[in-house]
Amino acid sequence: MKKLGILAGVAGLAVSTMLLASGARSADDAKLEQLKQQGFARVAIANEPPYTAVAADGKVSGAAPDVAREIFKRLGVNDIVASISEYGAMIPGLQAGRFDVVTAGLFMKPERCAAVAYSEPVLCDAEAMLVKKGNPKGFKSYEDIAKDSSATVGAPGGGTEEKLALNAGVPRERVIVVPDGQSGLKMVQDGRIDAYSLPVLSINDLMKKANDPNLEVIAPVQGAPVYCDGAAFKKGDEALRDAYDVELAKLKKSGEFAKIIEPYGFSAKAAMSTTREKLCAAK
Repeated sequence: MKKLGILAGVAGLAVSTMLLASGARSADDAKLEQLKQQGFARVAIANEPPYTAVAADGKVSGAAPDVAREIFKRLGVNDIVASISEYGAMIPGLQAGRFDVVTAGLFMKPERCAAVAYSEPVLCDAEAMLVKKGNPKGFKSYEDIAKDSSATVGAPGGGTEEKLALNAGVPRERVIVVPDGQSGLKMVQDGRIDAYSLPVLSINDLMKKANDPNLEVIAPVQGAPVYCDGAAFKKGDEALRDAYDVELAKLKKSGEFAKIIEPYGFSAKAAMSTTREKLCAAK
């Protein structure tokens, strides 16, 4: 009888464990089911071509949203609805439930990886600076700006470029937060800042649209690392992130990934040459 009792107890424990695991999986899967039912995913973007862009009619495009839109369709979520956000507000907004995912060139760094659940890499780029023609102050790096006591640099608030400038020793009062690319371009043209920093492809897009012979691009910024982004999900939504990764891997393997991002100037090979694990561990 004791033996039977022990066996029954073990069996009961096994069943309970299975039920708990099933319940956990159901809770994890609930997010994707919720998105399927509502028919769209809420994404945070920055209006920063070619990463992200919002047309006059409100249509969202750019390499990051285009990849996300295709993956969500494959997951049974018909569309994405985008909200423009400053980089510094994206992760708090995600954590507060205002967005389902960030698809905005939000580069992976250890501190961000600790705060969100990133997908595998999507877009990779280096850093650049926009300056007046002839680069009158001779900038090649953020350190050069730090050494010039009168120099100012513009950067997106909460973005990689702001942090790189501050880490290079540029005082806080000389790092000017700029809301968007067009504002940064105009501030350089008007002489209100000496340089405006964004990823290479974003700066090149601004230059192409401005068609201003009085401007020049410094690229890549010396000493600045190459970064890659990924779709960022809220901690606790790892099941959704994992499902996203499965479709992203299929997209990369089929060649469709390259067809989506390379017309924007990004390299599919660069995104496929590294991993989330490596990028989140990089100092």
